[in-house]
Amino acid sequence: MNKAAEVVIIGGGISGCSIAYNLAKKGVKDIIVVEKSFLASGSTGRCGAGIRMQWGTEQNCRLSKLSVEFFENANEELGYDRDIEFNQGGYLIVAGTEEENEQFKKNVELQNKLGIPSVYLTPKEAKEIIPHMDETKILGATFCEKDGHLNPFHTTEAYAKAAKRLGVEFLTFTEVTGIDTKCGRVIGVRTNKGYISTPIVVNAAGGYAKRIGEMAGIDIPVYAQRHQILVTEPVEPMQKPMYMGFSLNIYIQQTPHGSFIMGRGDDSEPTDLRITSSWQFLEEMAKTCCELLPPLRNLNIVRQWAGLYTMTEDAQPIYGAVEELEGFYLAVGFSGHGFMLAPATGLLMAETILGEETTIDISNLDIGRFKRNELVFESSVV
Repeated sequence: MNKAAEVVIIGGGISGCSIAYNLAKKGVKDIIVVEKSFLASGSTGRCGAGIRMQWGTEQNCRLSKLSVEFFENANEELGYDRDIEFNQGGYLIVAGTEEENEQFKKNVELQNKLGIPSVYLTPKEAKEIIPHMDETKILGATFCEKDGHLNPFHTTEAYAKAAKRLGVEFLTFTEVTGIDTKCGRVIGVRTNKGYISTPIVVNAAGGYAKRIGEMAGIDIPVYAQRHQILVTEPVEPMQKPMYMGFSLNIYIQQTPHGSFIMGRGDDSEPTDLRITSSWQFLEEMAKTCCELLPPLRNLNIVRQWAGLYTMTEDAQPIYGAVEELEGFYLAVGFSGHGFMLAPATGLLMAETILGEETTIDISNLDIGRFKRNELVFESSVV
């Protein structure tokens, strides 16, 4: 295989597929997406698939609002012949500390100003939304009825099919082995199945983003961290919204078929690309869940799995060009939020690559912010 392309996108998760679709929609020809396994085989297919607009910074609120509005019409926009299963059951985000509780009130004020219909709730009001929660463990909560969750496989497939109809080529089970440069610019991509000549490479490789950067001689300030999830047996519907707590370190959602899916963060998790499971996670997750949502202690656990969060120091993504290497672009470091921001990522990266004014200003999320020490911290993360 010897090919040539205007753009090569490395990574067949939802970010890579969204970027490909948006570039093709804007008229770019000869786009190739290279994926070392099958589409959505990495972080996308292993995520909790939650979608929310409740953030603490204006920029993240805008990015997520743009994405939710796309997801609401994605079946039609992408011409999908099935259903991406966007279930807008809401997010109930609970406060575990006084400081967090006061911040939530400010967050709601910001969100409302931006057109996000979130509300602040007392513990008693929060219990009306999820009656089986222990409201004595929280100090307050926020709720947005338009938040929800999606099917990550259907959503990625919808983007990929739409991109293919626009002429995008997908090379699955094809591994990138090197990136060739000359005189400070990208000239091609080496794979285990042949060479692709190209002036533009987009790194959307998720947990493997740092390795791809190294192939191009670029040190990307990210690391991959294992994050685990467990799922229970299915039961009758009893919880419509996602239950999430930042300081309480939990997110838990009942899926459409009845199982509960849940996860938590742990900074002691390995950073060596492993996606194995641990009994420590199982024990701590069960303990947290049973304390906050007591009736769930009666459910049987079916299985657990792991995926990779690609973390940055400020838990914010890295978007845009790399100054040292012309033609090399980054859409990496989503820190667990890449799936929910994919529509914004695809549009903004396409605009950036084509030199257009971006719909939302993301210039402060460039790779240079780490050298400038201008980090953009977001507290609303698990």
